[in-house]
Amino acid sequence: MKLKKLAHLIALIGVVSPAMAQQAQPQQTQQTLQRVEITGSSIKRLAKEGALPVEVITFEEIEKLGIVSAEDLMRNIAANGTGADNMTSGNNVFGADADRVSGGASFASLRGLGAGSTLVLLNGRRIATHGGSGKAVDLNSIPMGAIARVEILKDGASAIYGTDAVGGVMNFILKTNFTGVEVSGSTNVTEAGGGTTRRASVIAGKGSVDTDGFNVMGTLTIDKNDRLDSRDRDFANGFQPARGLSPDTTGTPYANQLAGTGTALGANFVLPGDPNRYLQANPLSFQGKCDTVPGMSQYQTELWKDVTSPLRSKYSCSYDYGADYVIQVPVQRANALARGTIQIAPGHKMFIEAMGSRTEATSIFTPAQISTTLGNGNAYPVGGPYYQDLSPYISTFDKTKPIIYKWRASAFGNRTQLNTTDSARVLVGFDGAFGNWDYKFGVSHARSKTQTELLDGYAYQAKMFTALGSGIINPWATGGQTAAANALIESTKFRGNLQHGNTKLTQVDGSVSGELFKLPAGAVAMAAGFDLRRENYSYTQDQDATVIYLAPGNARLPEASRDIKAVYAELIVPVTKQLEVQLAVRRDDYTTVGATTNPKVAFRYEPTSWLLFRGSANKGFLAPSFVQLYSGSLDQELPNGIIDPIGCPANPGNPAYCAISRLEYKTGGNSNLRPETSKQGTLGFVIEPFKGYSASFDYFAINSEDRILNRTPQVVLANAAALAGNIIRNADGTIDYVQAGWINAAGNKVRGADVSLRGSGAMEGGYKWAASLSGTYMHSFKFAEIAGQPYKELVGNFYTRDLYLRWKHNASISLTKGDWSALFSQSYGSGYKDQVPNAGRGIAPSGFNPEIDAHTTYGLSGTYKGIKGMSVTLGIQNLFDADPPFTAHNVDEVVGAGWDPRAASPRGRSYSVSARYKF
Repeated sequence: MKLKKLAHLIALIGVVSPAMAQQAQPQQTQQTLQRVEITGSSIKRLAKEGALPVEVITFEEIEKLGIVSAEDLMRNIAANGTGADNMTSGNNVFGADADRVSGGASFASLRGLGAGSTLVLLNGRRIATHGGSGKAVDLNSIPMGAIARVEILKDGASAIYGTDAVGGVMNFILKTNFTGVEVSGSTNVTEAGGGTTRRASVIAGKGSVDTDGFNVMGTLTIDKNDRLDSRDRDFANGFQPARGLSPDTTGTPYANQLAGTGTALGANFVLPGDPNRYLQANPLSFQGKCDTVPGMSQYQTELWKDVTSPLRSKYSCSYDYGADYVIQVPVQRANALARGTIQIAPGHKMFIEAMGSRTEATSIFTPAQISTTLGNGNAYPVGGPYYQDLSPYISTFDKTKPIIYKWRASAFGNRTQLNTTDSARVLVGFDGAFGNWDYKFGVSHARSKTQTELLDGYAYQAKMFTALGSGIINPWATGGQTAAANALIESTKFRGNLQHGNTKLTQVDGSVSGELFKLPAGAVAMAAGFDLRRENYSYTQDQDATVIYLAPGNARLPEASRDIKAVYAELIVPVTKQLEVQLAVRRDDYTTVGATTNPKVAFRYEPTSWLLFRGSANKGFLAPSFVQLYSGSLDQELPNGIIDPIGCPANPGNPAYCAISRLEYKTGGNSNLRPETSKQGTLGFVIEPFKGYSASFDYFAINSEDRILNRTPQVVLANAAALAGNIIRNADGTIDYVQAGWINAAGNKVRGADVSLRGSGAMEGGYKWAASLSGTYMHSFKFAEIAGQPYKELVGNFYTRDLYLRWKHNASISLTKGDWSALFSQSYGSGYKDQVPNAGRGIAPSGFNPEIDAHTTYGLSGTYKGIKGMSVTLGIQNLFDADPPFTAHNVDEVVGAGWDPRAASPRGRSYSVSARYKF
């Protein structure tokens, strides 16, 4: 349904509903109930099912489900995307589109529109974005021990909150007015080993605002997550060639020799009776012994060769580096919150809130892959003690010349980073009421800093090249290096602070809401407010990253700032006793990208007490971030074997065009970026045929334009004709480098529906039961990378950024009697089509299954509250120990060897224990 039709339908319902309402009975209003502000509106009102779809998850539900992290929480929300905004994907640097400076961070991505399109609030107000990437709020900075509930608005909300709210809003509501002392602790242990998580929390408060006129409270939460390695899980296996999966890399611990003019192999080599010209060789491959070195295997040419240029060597070994990933990052985290509230007059409160957090995440990558060259002086010298003679296998091998090679430099150790993120916010606020008018006002300052320290596995490039060219280091060692070689390697290493990023947010906001006047159907309520913000971001290199081999991170960005001025207004108009309409508009003015005005209209129509219709139509926008606008140019390198889609067909068989070994590309900001815009809406109903039974269905549609995306070099090459200006060529026509970076892409067209089912009741014997299901059906997610190109359907298909599953849901059923309760839960994600080996250029083996299975897990927990002030919960997550579904995707493009961390957790069956005691 087109958005214009959706808006017309909303208007039509508004016209015909008064006639329908004459047949309906008015709903009784509970005036004694407290008015509250619900996410998606600035008007306080009685809590009830509203015009917008809002999902609420309580702290007790989080505890019973065994959710141990913000990432687990997002996996439990069906409307959240199935993408790479998780720690496992963030702990690996493959793919130019990866966020390389968000180690240890977790982000929300409602509707799969990206972390930047989901607004994360804390008690309805903004907090600073992640200090490293600056793209979105790190959910790990939220004090989980102080959460009362999480409200998820599954609709665009730029008319209420401004930028970032295209996909929706996550509002973390903290406990307030807490009295007493409560201590809690939990642990979650995996059955297969590794990845244990622990949490300890204390919250204390004194005084009641209503009776004592004050309340002070504080909370401290400490988390520790242990490391989990791919080697700890059997399903993390990247060498399953019969199923279409094998490593597409020749950077091996036992190095592969490379061809090149002036080297021992020459520009290429041939073998008797074989017309192909090969570029790599390994004696273990000739002997059929690649698998004698742990993690290595014979390179599977038939899976990865290009039919137009069969130069990839079948005489090379490959390495399953995907099975060396750390798939749960070791993390230590502390969150603290202090809040004081005082009643300065009857109905008027002032509060001061201070929040701080520190997250230390140790990112551990596989050892560096090194390709040596003659020009860098790092070739293995003739006469070196470990010189490798391949003349028994290759007649043209010239042992009077040096060797160049590709080596997974395990002797240098795993590349290890410590990412420390410190976040803080101080807020002074006032709220209260004058009669039927509510007000709130706040002044806040928030900041986040991420410091990256290199602990091991990184070396000064010049020193490393010199060391490799000395011949002392053995790239073909199977039993470790000599003492002299280890000492030389150690002398090349860099350890220390590499880079740090800072974000700052200073905000002054205020609003009033109340009743304007009465209509026959009720009072017209309104809200009006302002939002003044200054945002700052800087990214600084503590050490020149260009002198450190494969140093991670982004280019330096001197401190940039922008001011945002916004005003907004909202009306709720009761057209009849059964129909009300919400009207909202907001204008934001950015000093960097200009002004934008975004309206919203929504309705709530309740013809009977058991049936509710609702819908909305609105516009949204997403302002480009500082990184997207201003980050400097960063030089990087693509994997071996890149094909020039224009040059190779014109020069078939020429490795300079058809198997480029070291192709450089540049990334960076784009100061000409425009804000991303959207038009979107929802239309649905809520039905409650019997007391305790309800169902809701909400159709959503989102059209985005000028989407802000990082143009990867692969995308540039795949669109070589349209983006020819981004492919910089040498005088002879070969590619010098590819200019990648941020662009305004064409956009998205998204269609789907959210479904919710709930029921509860009583049984004989004093038992009470409750059941629920929350699911999202994705009908269509169409995407166009380049303006003018046709939109491609992504739902149910493999994609390198996000997966768009046809159906996801989380369901549960609970049973309670007295002090005992039990919860049985299910999480489901539908299957999708796998990536065909070598993007379809290879010939998939007979064992390749193009369909990836659906993934279902179950959980079971029991809670006992029979001891005064105490609650104990025991749980089993992934009750039947279901492995993630197999996928044959290329690990160079998406993390996960034989599985996909976007679609499933690697933990397996785990056991949780949590306890709370209040005194």
